[in-house]
This record gives sequence, C-alpha cells and structure tokens, in this order.
Amino acid sequence: MTQQTTETARSLGLKGAANARDLGGYRTRDGRTLRYGVALRADAMNRTTEADQEILAAAGLRRVVDLRSLDEVRESGADRILGLPVAELDGAGESMLLDPIPSAEPGGPTLHHVPIFAADFDIYIAMRQALADRDAERQRAILGDGRAEQMMIGLYRWFVTSPGARERFATVLRLLAAPDGVPVLFHCSAGKDRTGWVAALALTALGVDRDTVFADYLLTNERSAALIEHIVESFGTRGLMKEPSLLLPVFLAERVYLETAFAEVEAGWDSFEHFWRDGLGLDDEVLDGLRRNLLTD
Repeated sequence: MTQQTTETARSLGLKGAANARDLGGYRTRDGRTLRYGVALRADAMNRTTEADQEILAAAGLRRVVDLRSLDEVRESGADRILGLPVAELDGAGESMLLDPIPSAEPGGPTLHHVPIFAADFDIYIAMRQALADRDAERQRAILGDGRAEQMMIGLYRWFVTSPGARERFATVLRLLAAPDGVPVLFHCSAGKDRTGWVAALALTALGVDRDTVFADYLLTNERSAALIEHIVESFGTRGLMKEPSLLLPVFLAERVYLETAFAEVEAGWDSFEHFWRDGLGLDDEVLDGLRRNLLTD
C-alpha cells in the first residue's frame, strides 16, 4: 500500500459502515488533488448508529446513490441517514431504476436508487443457496475449487461487457458530475465491487494513476478486515458452514477482479477515453463536471 493511500483515503469513522471513506486527497498526473468531502464511497448505510448519522449530517450530503438491487434493500433494510427519504419498493423489480426521491427536509439529501444487478453473477443468491441447508458438500459444490473466485471474476467482466451495467455506472458518474450535486455518497452492500468500480472509473477519468486506483480498491480489505473475520468465524461457530473460508473470495477485494474489468475495457476499446465516450456514453461535459466537482483548482 502506498504512503499516499494510507494518508489520504481516510475513513469516515462510521461504526455501522466500516468501509465508508473519502476519495479526497488523491493526486492526478497533472498535479491536481481530489477535494475532500465531495465524493464518498461506502458499504451499506442500513446499520448506521446515531453517532454515524451525526457525522453524515455534518457532511452535508446532497445525494445518496444506492447501488444495491431492490431485493438487497428489502432484505437488509433501507439506508439510515438523517433527512434521507425511504423509497416505496412494493411491486418494484430488483433491477428497476427508480426516480430520484428528494428529501422532505430542507437541505436533506436526494435518494437515487441505481440498482446494478447481474442475475448470472449474483453473489448474494449464491451465498443464500450455499447456506440454505448447511450441507458442506453442497457448499463446496457452489463455492469451492475456485468457483467463488470465478463468479467474482465473471461479475467484474460483466461490469464492462454488459450495456445495461455500463449504463448504470454511467448514471452514477453523471450524478458525481452534476452541477450543485455534491457531496455525493455512493454505496452498495460491502462497498467493494460495484462501489469499487465506480471509484475506479471516476479516479481513472480524472487522471489518477493506475497504482493508486488499485491501492484505493484494495483498501477495502484493511477497512473491512475485522468485520470479515467476525462473519467468517460466526458462520463456523454457528454451524452454518463447515468451511467458512470458502466465502473469502466473495468478501475480499482481490487485485485480479479489478484487473479483469480493466482488461475488458482494453479488449473492447483502444483507450479509456474511447471507453468513456462509446462504452459509457459520456462526453466532455460530464468529464468537465467531474473535474469541476471533485478536483481542486
């Protein structure tokens, strides 16, 4: 991990969202710096404490972008952030893009549900299947012998190859670039896969070097280490799994996952700039907005 990452990718200090952190402080190749407090990446906000909510209120959030499928929201719970509205999800499909919901409170954040859901690579469905009957052989058949890792690699490949996924990621980037739209907090469940690719796209577009992009991505393992250890241990002690370590490829941010996504970009487009325009459907206006919102002068 670089010294720059240790110093600048700082935690928001949330007890209920250990992987919540600020993208501020990273430097671009042309010597500019990402502003603090405008682009925040996180894991799910459904377990925030009262103290956490005070920290988030002080951040002055304008938008909260929830990348979870609507089934994930139903199962885990809506975000708990002061002033943030709660969406009515009855009848809504798990990948449905909902209209933005403004806060009823003056100055409160607008909620944007931008579900990024891959039916063929749904790690949450796979986990539910593996844990359903506590059958060790079934769990190994689903997750063992590299299957969990291959599922994750397939997910990251899908991030780039799926036109629908690219459209959803582009939606988040447009929100980060929108006039008067920051501070923005964007998150999924663990804050590493969908959230990690959004962060990687934004940092790359702004000219942050690839080593730093990877360091920010892998920082999830440091921020979430205690939580991951607790979950894996509890699955074993509660008798849910004979080999709870089978879940580690799902819980960890692995370099090969992000490498897979960037490799797909390079295989399909001759440059990141080309991918930005033709893969994501974004233009110079969005890039200028991203620079204006996230970079220092």
